[in-house]
Amino acid sequence: MSDTTLTRSARARRTWRQRLAERVAGRDLTWGSARHSHAPPAGPASDTDATAPEGTPSRSAADGGDATALWRMRTTVRDRPGSLAALCAALAAQRVDILSLQAHPLTDGTVDEMLLRAPAGLSAEVLGAAAGAGGGRDTWVERADAHDLVDGPTRVLGLATRTALDAAELPVALRQLLGRCTIRSQPANPPFGRRSAADEVPADGVLEDTLMRLPDPSGGSVTIERPHLPFTPTEFARARALIELDSRLGPRVPLSQDVVTLPEGNEITVRRADPGDLEAARAMHDRCSPATLAMRYHGPVADADRYLEHLLSPRYGRTLAVQTASGRLVALGHLLWDGEETEVALLVEDAWQRRGIGARLLRQLVEMAVETDCAYVYAVTQAANTGMVAAMRGLGLPLDYQVEEGTLVITAQLAAAALSAGPRGEGG
Repeated sequence: MSDTTLTRSARARRTWRQRLAERVAGRDLTWGSARHSHAPPAGPASDTDATAPEGTPSRSAADGGDATALWRMRTTVRDRPGSLAALCAALAAQRVDILSLQAHPLTDGTVDEMLLRAPAGLSAEVLGAAAGAGGGRDTWVERADAHDLVDGPTRVLGLATRTALDAAELPVALRQLLGRCTIRSQPANPPFGRRSAADEVPADGVLEDTLMRLPDPSGGSVTIERPHLPFTPTEFARARALIELDSRLGPRVPLSQDVVTLPEGNEITVRRADPGDLEAARAMHDRCSPATLAMRYHGPVADADRYLEHLLSPRYGRTLAVQTASGRLVALGHLLWDGEETEVALLVEDAWQRRGIGARLLRQLVEMAVETDCAYVYAVTQAANTGMVAAMRGLGLPLDYQVEEGTLVITAQLAAAALSAGPRGEGG
């Protein structure tokens, strides 16, 4: 059984209460995309992807051609005149071109982060050895792609813009800023239990090697961890500035909304939800049957209301709300950040089921996941939930099914295919 299968099976065994409690307690909260992975080194250098990125020629230099490949390298050199020149000369001897360079000053040296174009036949081990010959240490190497050609300041400004437009973008922006890392958010008022003194973070934050802790704009804290690759003071300052920007702008959710006419002629509005929808969501819970709530939450229905504040918070993902022409909220769709396999979840009030609302919500949530570079989305449900199963199948994406103790986990691979071309709201 593969590691992925084991992970999904373990996830299937967790009840809704356990999974949400883990999120609230600050566990199992990895956000972001597959780019800038910052994978741990396996020695002097780490070839984390033996397959050339999309669009990169695969012919080797031995073929006599000019095929090249893009690499990202991070190495530490001594802080003295000529150190960078020696490193550049060692790379040039291997016909490696440095496309961009960022310097991260340390007390005992300088971390140089570079984007390289190298002959296609050159391996990560050779690049790492060349860096070592040029005076580099603690070298880390991984394959890059065309997205890395954007210069650093431009990329940071783009992430700041995304964060300014939508509070839900902060975790995604942090992940794309810092690479593959685990981001844990500790809320100011957990639904269960209390915050401890250990959860308090100084106003300026804390940087400890591969871990940084920063105060969260909502009153809680954010912990960011990246094993095997220490954060630099420069990265810490960037993360702190991004969180400070989010704090100064306050709560914000895009105001865009779509008005949809259902087959029977009723109009509904699909829009982003936020904590201001808490009371309306609780009222919808009251109108739902116990069977519908149990199908959605996979645990004690009495606890569902206690998690709504968490689910509606943009800190943990994005939520779509469906309301009628009279303003009544009748459905919720959640996109919850959970690593590269982001979770999707739906709740449609009984009287509004089987009208295509769930299928429309799911398609729009998946489109959001694609926009944030998620590789997968998964839904935790039950085999008896034929509506959710049909909606996932209606996406037209490759699906993987895992059944464990009556719980069904359906995982859709987003990178493998585009969404089917049917209009939103069709099917389901």
